[in-house]
Amino acid sequence: MREYPLERTRNIGIIAHIDAGKTTVSERILFYTGVSHKIGEVHEGDTVMDWMEQERERGITITSAATNTFWTPSYLYPSGSPPSHSALADAQFSDQIKNLKKTGEYRINIIDTPGHIDFTVEVKRSLRVLDGAVVIFDGVAGVEPQSETNWRYADDYRVPRICFINKLDRTGASFERSLGSILDRLTPNAVALQYPIGLEQEFLGIIDLLTMRAAYFEGEKGEDIVWKDIPEHMKKTAHAWRSKMIEKISETDETLTEKFLEAKEITIPELKKALRAATLAYKLVPILTGSALKNKGVQLVLDAVVDYLPSPLDLPPVKGIDPETGAEIFRNADDSEPFAALAFKLQTDPYVGQLTYFRVYSGRLSAGSYVLNSTSGEKERIGRILRMHANHREELKEIEAGNIGAIVGLKATRTGDTLCDPDHPIVLEKIVFPEPVVKLRIEPKTKADQEKMGLALRRLSDEDPTFHISGDTETGDTTISGMGELHLEIIVDRMKREFSVEANVGRPQVAYKETIKQKAEAEGKYIRQSGGRGQYGHVYLRVEPLERGQGFLFENAIRGGVIPQEFIPAVEKGVKEAVEKGVLAGYPLVDIKVTLYDGSYHEVDSSEAAFKIAGSMALQEGSRRGKLVLLEPIMKVEVTTPEQFLGEVTGDLNSKRGRIDKMDDRGLGIKVIDANVPLSEMFGYATAIRSMTQGRASYSMEFDHYEEVPKNIEALIIEGKK
Repeated sequence: MREYPLERTRNIGIIAHIDAGKTTVSERILFYTGVSHKIGEVHEGDTVMDWMEQERERGITITSAATNTFWTPSYLYPSGSPPSHSALADAQFSDQIKNLKKTGEYRINIIDTPGHIDFTVEVKRSLRVLDGAVVIFDGVAGVEPQSETNWRYADDYRVPRICFINKLDRTGASFERSLGSILDRLTPNAVALQYPIGLEQEFLGIIDLLTMRAAYFEGEKGEDIVWKDIPEHMKKTAHAWRSKMIEKISETDETLTEKFLEAKEITIPELKKALRAATLAYKLVPILTGSALKNKGVQLVLDAVVDYLPSPLDLPPVKGIDPETGAEIFRNADDSEPFAALAFKLQTDPYVGQLTYFRVYSGRLSAGSYVLNSTSGEKERIGRILRMHANHREELKEIEAGNIGAIVGLKATRTGDTLCDPDHPIVLEKIVFPEPVVKLRIEPKTKADQEKMGLALRRLSDEDPTFHISGDTETGDTTISGMGELHLEIIVDRMKREFSVEANVGRPQVAYKETIKQKAEAEGKYIRQSGGRGQYGHVYLRVEPLERGQGFLFENAIRGGVIPQEFIPAVEKGVKEAVEKGVLAGYPLVDIKVTLYDGSYHEVDSSEAAFKIAGSMALQEGSRRGKLVLLEPIMKVEVTTPEQFLGEVTGDLNSKRGRIDKMDDRGLGIKVIDANVPLSEMFGYATAIRSMTQGRASYSMEFDHYEEVPKNIEALIIEGKK
């Protein structure tokens, strides 16, 4: 029997740029909903959602943490505010409140995601399985680089969202400037539902523009919402903002547009209904505000989650492919439909082993049953089903459509795989992850660490699709690749702490790539005669460049049996190996199409090994003829600096082959520089920018695109001098 109906279920993510206050908001949510009885603080290292040692030491989120909680909208309570923790714990509190909990309580599944660009995989895979998102912004900085990246991911997966402009108590905070940055850089459809009463040290409360009342947050932890009249000196401002809000909401609904044009009164229920519909259709994004650290505004964010973000029933049926016929099929969010779920995250737990996080789109799953992994084609037995609360677990006998859980002990399931009813197979859309841009060599300190290191690296790469391992068979070196220096630093730290592996680590290097600029053809002929049976393989290949980001394609255009069919896979294997090793400087070849169009064979001497070598030879020769070039990762860099250091900072970026796109003001003599800079020039930039600006500037960067390396730099890279 389902505990909470689907219409009262919400699956949301909390996303933002690093240090915007995501985890602080999450901790308040857990406190106000009664899950935790103490508010954890990031700066004190005792948060529930940031549970890893590395997260608590650094004060940042590294891995997404899932939890679930329950919320009855504050406006449903007779007092206009949820009861205090002591009242919730008291079995004698009124029947009226008990009844409210039965009829008005919502289950909210929450994923708190990292803000640092190195852990962007966590945001991407979380948004793939979530129905809605709360996007947090720093009230001083407004939209920051990772805010834009996360917003794009949410657009890709068509995730409705609400925004919370946080930290209005900070010096330099501005609600209007932050809202302006959202309107300019993210969406013109943002609509303010609230307006702050005061700013910085004077930030006292929030005006609700729908009801035209002022909310103040009293009690030791801001748990009591006290509604009052709007301060006299702010009434004119509030009315102006409410008019803007009503106009924007009315534009999305024909009936309300008529009422607005005829200057008729539009009721609060009408506004809320239209706003919900517009939010679900991506036509509007509600904006709320407050200060999570000062315990102001978080309960109203929960109310907005319930009011404006979708339940699983509000979304279209999930689309998939029938693995047998290739036909499109759909699954509704319904317990009676065949089971379908997506595995979106793997995590190694020291107590229970490997956990597979999954989102159920349709049907129900029981412990002890069997499911089909339709991506790999293997059947898996479901051992234990868990509901996760950060790193704590609650065992379930069954999980239904619309919920998020974890399974213990799946053997063949990886991130992005589909789990489904064996009698009704379906393959859901996979998650596409960005390629790593930084790599380093790693070796075990002792022979005893050798085997343990291999196991640890495999486990960690299973967990994180943006973490890659490669080995050089000739030198025996192991190279690990990731999204940035911090990403790889955390991986090495986790190996030491979780798997007790000591390792020597090289310095970070750029993950260059190779590609060709023009079409070319080449012959590969491998003939060996050494008494007895010889070796004969002979192929003609055509190579041609593809659009950036398209990867590698192999096409078999052999006609008339000039090369027997059994040797074609060997040619492809030889080509792939050559592509992975590279030709120019040992970096992988990308964005290249290889067509096998001719060749010959010997009835006795031809073998798979000979055709594999011939394919590799032809690829290398064809690539050289195709004007090989090196590609380097270009980073999108944002530097925030006091105006007095602007000249020095821009001069330094120019000296790093950087291209400055634009410069903006951020008030109080602060300048923001947006630039594109090669990653190879950015190692050690944190120290350089600090010494250049007396420690007063900060920067953030994220991968943007690959670009051709200038010839003079390319020569240095090939010689190994850069």
